[in-house]
Amino acid sequence: MPNLSFGQPVGGIVQIAYIVRDVDQSMKDFTSRLGVGPWFVTGPFVTAEGRYRGEPTNLKVTLAIGFAGHIMVELIQQHNDVPSVFSEVIAKRSYGFHHFAIASPDFDYDVARYTAMGYEAAFLDRSPRGVRIAYMDAVDDVTGMIELIEMTPALETLYTKWQQASVDWDGRDPVRKA
Repeated sequence: MPNLSFGQPVGGIVQIAYIVRDVDQSMKDFTSRLGVGPWFVTGPFVTAEGRYRGEPTNLKVTLAIGFAGHIMVELIQQHNDVPSVFSEVIAKRSYGFHHFAIASPDFDYDVARYTAMGYEAAFLDRSPRGVRIAYMDAVDDVTGMIELIEMTPALETLYTKWQQASVDWDGRDPVRKA
């Protein structure tokens, strides 16, 4: 399996994501306890083309992405009370781990492949970075959702820039606008 320029495999796990109560506090905690950072924050924003379990949604979230080595960590704070892939997990077992993300070089193929495995596309959207994303409901098999991220050259370049910012990071400027 070839690697992306930020070190993770194409078609493999590139990100581990967590739902958090307070993204600002969580960034501090993940930095001090786990060495993740710096953080690149997007939001709060309302989903552009969000569809939750087949229905349109106006989910409002903030996303923070940081790296520890080559693994990307995403923190997600939901700001409104609309039904979502995040609120359903919070209701079931509280905050914490939510999903693994896979870099997909062929998004439509991968959505169809995971659907054929029996996983529902629980949430579909276009990210603030312009790529399509799909959260496949694999909770019963891998204890979390699987997010498929349409990996474009521009997104790979951006993730590589963020990963490189973490190399030899001295702790200054810990939170940056994405």
